[in-house]
Amino acid sequence: MTTTGLNHFNLRAPRELLDELKEFYCTVVGLRDGPRPQFWNFGYWLYAGDKPIVHLYQAEPDEERDAQAVTTFDHIAFDCTNRPEVEATLVRCNLHYRATEVPGSKRVQFFLKDPAGNGVELIFPSSDA
Repeated sequence: MTTTGLNHFNLRAPRELLDELKEFYCTVVGLRDGPRPQFWNFGYWLYAGDKPIVHLYQAEPDEERDAQAVTTFDHIAFDCTNRPEVEATLVRCNLHYRATEVPGSKRVQFFLKDPAGNGVELIFPSSDA
């Protein structure tokens, strides 16, 4: 087997938080809500171009998540364009972020958190002023 890339990542949350996550990933990250198969639970598939890369699923009302679980997850990264517009959106939405430059490349990274506290990185090419 040869892995050829990342297919998607899945976030599972109660409906209210699920809707906040959808709004964040569409408004801030620039994904769009698109078609989703008729699974048994409610959710959204969020697309970058023609690929559904973020899957959001509603958690069951009695579902318990292990809040004490040790995790090594730090963040998910998205290749982005139009840095000035994205930065204006972050400011308008009053979202705290940290901007850095990838050493030796002039690529800019924005680090922030989604409404569930997951780390998100937005990476801009050096040509995107």
